[in-house]
Amino acid sequence: MGKDDRFDDKLEEQIDELVERKGISRRNFLKFCGAIAVTLGLEASYLPKIAEALVSGPRPPFIWLQFAECTGCTEAFLRSSSPVIDDLLLNKISLEYHETIMAPAGDAATKSLEEAVAKHAGKFFVVVEGSIPLANNGNYGLIGGKTMLQIAQEVCPQAKMMISLGTCAAFGGLPAASGGLTEAECVHGALNGLPTIKLPGCPPNPVNFAALIVNYLLFNDFPAVDKLYRPTFAYGTTVHDRCERRGTSWCMEGFGCKGPTTYHNCPTVKYNDKTSWCVQADCPCKGCAQPDFWDKGSFFNYSGRYGTSSSGSDDD
Repeated sequence: MGKDDRFDDKLEEQIDELVERKGISRRNFLKFCGAIAVTLGLEASYLPKIAEALVSGPRPPFIWLQFAECTGCTEAFLRSSSPVIDDLLLNKISLEYHETIMAPAGDAATKSLEEAVAKHAGKFFVVVEGSIPLANNGNYGLIGGKTMLQIAQEVCPQAKMMISLGTCAAFGGLPAASGGLTEAECVHGALNGLPTIKLPGCPPNPVNFAALIVNYLLFNDFPAVDKLYRPTFAYGTTVHDRCERRGTSWCMEGFGCKGPTTYHNCPTVKYNDKTSWCVQADCPCKGCAQPDFWDKGSFFNYSGRYGTSSSGSDDD
């Protein structure tokens, strides 16, 4: 592909170096930049700035904590088919600590966490995956002899910003469902309202997480959030509002679909490199990005009617 007049020579060289190193096409790289712009609701004129943010610029330090969870949020990110997302995690941020992909284990891992927090106190971003057990003084969740609550209390207040990744961290998720013994709580609640940005989803979409990071690299700030601390670019409208089945006779609202009351951009961003999403795969939306979705009614039920109106409820 020839030179793009929107990019200066230095940026052209940086893009060429990246695509050669990652073994991806220039077209796919620019396609990803365009997808991020669309996800963030930015104009096409931002594409060169997004490209520049992905190939140069600062590398903010990140610490990634995992508590009561299944590692699905991490897996969703690591298994992304986009090599640009992979490069973003490994090269465009300074990932100081992540239990799943780091080499140290045991006491060495604990020491790595302590050193990272001390080195970057007040400057790092903490990503929290999983909820925090509170019952029995937090002893249902232990890492290295400390409760998950203790670790969160020691690390998270020292961060520049906390990102609650996935429904377990954002709203409690499965560990907080009724009938559980651990009294798990979302991170925001367990830490007495410590400021956070929430990216719920089971799992959350890696494109939304990538867009959140790119937004910070672009503007040195995070995007606007709603009353539940979710970025509005990803959670500003209901699933039903953008669903391809909305207003049709094959809409699954009457069969337990939670799309009308779930705020997420699944219909536009989709999963697996925009291959599909739940409703496209003939499965009703389960409302996984909403609080208490495990306990709010049956996932699959028939209300006695088919299809739907052109608009659905936007009640949380």
